[in-house]
Amino acid sequence: MENINLSLPTLKEKKIVFPIRFKILLTLLTLVTISVGAITFTMASLFHTDKSAYIRDLTSLIATHTAQEANATLVGYTEALHSFARLMYDENLTQRQKSTLLTGMFEDFPDFVSVTLIEKRRGDATVYDANQLASTNVTQEQLEKYRKANPLPFDNILKGNVYLENSTISNELPTLTIAVNLEFAEADNPAIISGQIRLDKLVKLASRSNVYETFLVSIDRVPLVHATQDVMANRAKADWIPDLGLLADGLSSSTTLQYDYESVPYIGGFASVGIGQLIAAVQIPESAAFLTAKNLLEDLLKVAFGLLMGIAVVGLISSHRISKPVRILADATNVIRDGKFDTQVNITSRDEIGYLADSFNRMATGLKERDSALNKAQTQLVQSEKMSAFGNLSAGIAHEVKNPLAGILSHAQLCTSMLDKGHEAYEYLSVIEQETKRCNSIIENLMTFARQQNNEKKKNIDINRVINYSIATVNHQLKINNVSVERQLATDLPLVLANDNQIQQVLINLMINAQQAIGNNSGKLMLSTKVLNDKFIGIIVTDTGPGMDEEVQSRIFEPFFTTKPAGKGTGLGMSVSYGIIQDHKGEISVESTLGSGTTFTIKLPISKEVEKSQSISRLTLD
Repeated sequence: MENINLSLPTLKEKKIVFPIRFKILLTLLTLVTISVGAITFTMASLFHTDKSAYIRDLTSLIATHTAQEANATLVGYTEALHSFARLMYDENLTQRQKSTLLTGMFEDFPDFVSVTLIEKRRGDATVYDANQLASTNVTQEQLEKYRKANPLPFDNILKGNVYLENSTISNELPTLTIAVNLEFAEADNPAIISGQIRLDKLVKLASRSNVYETFLVSIDRVPLVHATQDVMANRAKADWIPDLGLLADGLSSSTTLQYDYESVPYIGGFASVGIGQLIAAVQIPESAAFLTAKNLLEDLLKVAFGLLMGIAVVGLISSHRISKPVRILADATNVIRDGKFDTQVNITSRDEIGYLADSFNRMATGLKERDSALNKAQTQLVQSEKMSAFGNLSAGIAHEVKNPLAGILSHAQLCTSMLDKGHEAYEYLSVIEQETKRCNSIIENLMTFARQQNNEKKKNIDINRVINYSIATVNHQLKINNVSVERQLATDLPLVLANDNQIQQVLINLMINAQQAIGNNSGKLMLSTKVLNDKFIGIIVTDTGPGMDEEVQSRIFEPFFTTKPAGKGTGLGMSVSYGIIQDHKGEISVESTLGSGTTFTIKLPISKEVEKSQSISRLTLD
């Protein structure tokens, strides 16, 4: 396929507009400036007013921000779980399609180690990310053993509660299990879905600060996420944390507490994550808090300025990378609108824009294929109409000419029977008889082509059997002309509803034509069968003859068209074959190149009884 490279127009060709990249940049700068300025101003004021209050508020603020980020991450995981569930519930997809799509989803959500669908009636089904397990020393059997020993609270999750659990069984693979209720499941077969997820993102969140100790705990104060992996693996309860009942009951979104941990005074900030009764905890020794508060403010001002500069540069680059592909896609749609379906855009980013570009390329390819198919269908329609018109004409001519020919033939035979072979008129009468029979044969072919004699009943037949019988019929003629026959017949080929005599006539005609095309040279003839789709089977006849040029191919099925010398053919064989296949609701096509042989492809519809049987079988399997 020819690629048409698209480029953005020059500035002179553009209208005066405010590019989207500048809008994105200004929006980012404004939001960052407002946010950083507000935080810096608030923290500076609190620091000068009351250091103690500042430390408590700062601790609470960090806990709140940690809770919000954890919430966003966990909500994303729950949405991904629903996506897995909808895919696993989709009855329109085959198991092979589901397997392929699930593999792609694990690539899109690399944090997921496994996903389990649990139904009340059907039990559970689990899919694993083999790549994740291969990169660690954790096996699928270990995960199954852990889940068997620690079953999920099915009925509690069905009430709509999001369930969170520290499911770490190895320091090499710290994981968190999330389980949610599937509201779209059948009422008599409720279901939940759970995912075992790597804690890398949440651990990074807990490891962000070198001053504050940050972690996520359940309402019963069991750490789920901690910067130290041993703490997660041991699941030791954090008894030093005071009661967090207000957060659990939803009476408060965050709180700050003072308590002793290993005889050291601590300040702790706690905020509800808002999902699964999870709490974000941030704690720091009081002595360290007051010593680092002033340095924190100074560092914050430096970070704020650096952040503004960094956001400006990153925003400018990112916005440009976003807007440029959009413009390229917009220009490509204009090219498609003009009917140039060879258009392809070269955008390789692995995001929504890249997915859109890939979809656009597939759309352009599909449009080109449909345009080509439409042109081909139109050509076949013209050919079919032409053959139909000729059939009607030939039927009338055949009926008018056949009776006079019968009279001529009978009189010639009568006269011949009355004369001796040595008589002078005997030879002339024999020629009349022979040529009359030849004319009668042409008329018979015309009537067959016009389908005036197509009264034979169709039945379910085995095409492979018809092919073998046809080969046996002409095999002697092929051998004496040094033409070898090879067969590649598909096993378990569905039956077709056809007239075996007529199909045999088509096959013999193709084989004789191939032998005559090969001529005195040794050659090969290949006959093969296969299932094309759930509607058609295919018969492919290939020879090693001299091939045909495009002009001959375009006229091969026309009545009375022949490339054979005078007296060697009537030019009706391929036309009759075409009519027979059309009468069977099938298709016949030819592909050939000069010097490279010829291939005829016959498509015949599978018997309706076979289709119905296959449909019932598929329904039973599903």
